[in-house]
Amino acid sequence: MTVRRLLALPLLGALLAGCGIRATEVPTDFGAAPSRAACSLAAPDAATQSGRGVPVQVFLLCGASLVTVDRTVRVPVGTPDAARRVIVAQGLLDQLAASPSAAEKAAGYTTYVPGGLSVSGPGPKDPEDTLRLSTVPSRLTSYALAQLVCTLSDSAAAEGDGSVILAGPGTEPPRRYECTDDVRSRPGRTRPPSGDVTG
Repeated sequence: MTVRRLLALPLLGALLAGCGIRATEVPTDFGAAPSRAACSLAAPDAATQSGRGVPVQVFLLCGASLVTVDRTVRVPVGTPDAARRVIVAQGLLDQLAASPSAAEKAAGYTTYVPGGLSVSGPGPKDPEDTLRLSTVPSRLTSYALAQLVCTLSDSAAAEGDGSVILAGPGTEPPRRYECTDDVRSRPGRTRPPSGDVTG
C-alpha cells in the first residue's frame, strides 16, 4: 500500500497542476462583455423618423458603449453654409437631449445629454468651424461629452475628420475634441481627448 501511495503522488501533482488556467502572451479578443440590452432595432422607429429633414445619425448609449441611431434635422432650403452648420448642430443637440422612443428604450438605449443645451457659431477670434456651447464642455459628464463629440464630429457640423472644435460661452479658448474607438466603446471611462487648436 505504501508503495502504491508513493507512486500515486507524482500523478496527483500533475493533475493538480493542470487544473489552473495558464497565462498566455497570445492576444485574445472575445469582444465586449455580454449585456442584457438588445442594442438593435428591428426596423426604423417611425416615431423618430417622422417628418422630412436632413438624415443624420446621433450616438446614444446602449450597454456600455455608444451606438448610432437614425434621426432627421430640419434645415431651411437655401441656408448659407455657416448658418447651416449651426442649425444642424443645434438639431443634433436637441435629438441627443430628447428621451429615446419607446422602442429604443425597450432595446436598451439611453442618453446622458442634458436638455436646454444651445449652440452658436464661432466668436470673433475663433476658427470658422468652432461651435460654442451654452455650457463649458468640461463640465459635462463623460457620457454626455462622448455623445456630443462623436455625434458632432461625424456630422455636417464638423469637417468630417473625426474631430470637432468646441468651446463654452464667453471667451473660453476653443479646443479640438476627437471621437476615438476607446471613447465609443468605453464612454464612461474614457473622456474624448482634446487639444489646443492650431493653425
